Amino acid sequence: MRVVALPMRVKFRGVTVREVALFEGPSGWTEWSPFLEYEADEAAAWLAAAIEFGWGQTPPPLRSSIGINATLAAVAPDQISDALSKFGDFNTVKVKVAEPAAAGGSAAGLVGIEADLARIRAVKELYPGVRIRIDANGGFSLQQAIELAKELAIEGIDLDYFEQPVRTIAELAELRVKLSRIGMRIAADESVRKVSDPMAVVHAGAADVLVLKAQPLGGITSALRIIEEAKMPVTISSALETSVGISMGLHLAAAHELANHDAGLGTVALFEEDICDEPLLAQNAELEVRRAQPSDAKMQKFAATDERRQWWLNRLRASYALI
Repeated sequence: MRVVALPMRVKFRGVTVREVALFEGPSGWTEWSPFLEYEADEAAAWLAAAIEFGWGQTPPPLRSSIGINATLAAVAPDQISDALSKFGDFNTVKVKVAEPAAAGGSAAGLVGIEADLARIRAVKELYPGVRIRIDANGGFSLQQAIELAKELAIEGIDLDYFEQPVRTIAELAELRVKLSRIGMRIAADESVRKVSDPMAVVHAGAADVLVLKAQPLGGITSALRIIEEAKMPVTISSALETSVGISMGLHLAAAHELANHDAGLGTVALFEEDICDEPLLAQNAELEVRRAQPSDAKMQKFAATDERRQWWLNRLRASYALI
């Protein structure tokens, strides 16, 4: 096991340095990267995915490349162009919202929803032909989500969808009914991957789109089962992974017919430097479906401390015991 710590270009999801564990199996390199706050029971699903990808066989790909969206952290409006320049060309951008302590608030003299609106308006102005998604990671109350959605509708800013605006499935279901009146779609992420029954959000009629991530769902096979059962539009996304983890997501995205949904798999651009000499960075808004090969020199350069590696070994033992 190789444990690395990669600096982020901007704080994303509260993370400034991303720690991940890498393994080489008979099928190639694989990644295990549950966020540090996750307990063993949640990290075990991610480990099952890593083992499947490194020791199992991937499904036959239906395409050789995948369209991707750019991802914008909660930065100030005057930082947007620089932040998105790392993604090259793109047709869709996902904008992080509901992060009041982020740079997009204080740097612009705004906080909360006003900071989010300023960021979304700036994206619309700078990239008028691009589809916009917004992602709150469950950070809004029901009323806050309605307030933001109504303001966007008043200003004529159409969204591809509003991802995980609120925390619970019951709130999502209520919000979906309310926002359907203004033609705004709801996407579910945490309500799929952080619950005991990934299909609960589907049975509740609480989403129009499912955002699926290979690692948290236990691997490609498990995610494909959800897609088959749900029979609704999906977006394949990343969990802030290196190119090795992104490769797993690409193989998932290539294994089924997507409903013209750009995948959220371009997040290697959020790192100062990737672990591979040939990182999975988008060209012409697409990523090639391939296995990623980490560089031994880069794994040494970004190697975590002995103490952190021991922490991951202990975590590995605890998580493996559960699968």
